[in-house]
Amino acid sequence: MRRFVTDEIEAVDAYKLMSGLIVPRPIGWIGTRSIDGINNLAPYSFFNGVAASPPTVMFAPTGQPHARKDTLANVRATEVFTVNIVDYGLGPSMNTTSGTYPDDVDEFEVAGLTVRESEAIDAPIVAEAPASFECRLLQIVDIGGAPMGSSVVFGQVVAFNVNERILNGTRVDQASLDPIGRHVGNLYSRGGELYEMRRPD
Repeated sequence: MRRFVTDEIEAVDAYKLMSGLIVPRPIGWIGTRSIDGINNLAPYSFFNGVAASPPTVMFAPTGQPHARKDTLANVRATEVFTVNIVDYGLGPSMNTTSGTYPDDVDEFEVAGLTVRESEAIDAPIVAEAPASFECRLLQIVDIGGAPMGSSVVFGQVVAFNVNERILNGTRVDQASLDPIGRHVGNLYSRGGELYEMRRPD
């Protein structure tokens, strides 16, 4: 067993250990709009749900990669964003939006995706996504500093948009959802055989 003391290693090495060991991570495909009306779309794998009442999600832009700064700037300015769920078929489009683009470039257009407007907020939705959340900013918590610091964005979900084909009431069929997960480097995973472990009483 090799031990790494965080004060004794570089921040980038701590990032590599985090991203290599906390797997698979769900992908939050975050849609925002600048105050100038330019759509932005970028994936974040430091993403998860953190509360159910009220329904709350978080994502954390980090210094890696540095260029993905437009999302955070837009959320700070507008206080709204969407989370779009990435299924296997959307993987290539999601990957395209992870590239480095100038802040006046619309990643929806670059990836050939259709914009659907949110109803409760002013932020774009990926029309092709099997589900999306419309979120209002609750809080931004800045953690650490350059080069690998994060800004953890907490948002309250004010509306869920879910394709009927993956629903049974409010239960989501996991096989039909077909989500992908993020691993280290260029690796992703796709849900294979599902199995159940019942929680003890």
